[in-house]
Amino acid sequence: MKTWKRQGRGDRTRYVAVLERPEAQVLRGLMGQVDQMLTGRGAAGSEDELAALTGIRTGPSTPPDDPVLARLLPDFASSSEEDAGEVSAALRSVREPELIEAKRAAIATVLATCPAGGGRIELAPAQAEEWLAAVNDVRLALGVALDVSEDMPEQLPADDPRADHLPVYHWLTWLQDSLVTTVLG
Repeated sequence: MKTWKRQGRGDRTRYVAVLERPEAQVLRGLMGQVDQMLTGRGAAGSEDELAALTGIRTGPSTPPDDPVLARLLPDFASSSEEDAGEVSAALRSVREPELIEAKRAAIATVLATCPAGGGRIELAPAQAEEWLAAVNDVRLALGVALDVSEDMPEQLPADDPRADHLPVYHWLTWLQDSLVTTVLG
């Protein structure tokens, strides 16, 4: 893939790139995995009487046990606040379903606009924003899975089980940076 390009102006602005087949397959596969995780977490919500009466969807009040999901669905209140646990639990229960829905919608946009066999991608500005959100989530998820840290070397020893996946993380970072730079113009 080459860097994203901006074409047109105003209402006709489009962001264009071409993905090779392996790139599209990797991106779509990772998007699908994160979508499955979010779907599973969304299904963990509980129905209560108030939700049934008000129509307000509720989700779990506890943070996810899975470290990847915990990174994608962080606490909703600062730990420095008094009663932060109760506030965070209440906020999580009410806000998490919307957050999951927004993340899944962004993933759906990527999957709808990224050809399975690779090829040209042309995004309207709103779609570019969805791509940025979804690629960021996938990059964060992979970063947690690989235990990426600031002091991690650019390349891992060949015998490290993460060595084959770290270049994908770097590629996602580059993909995100390229689109951000193009959108900001």
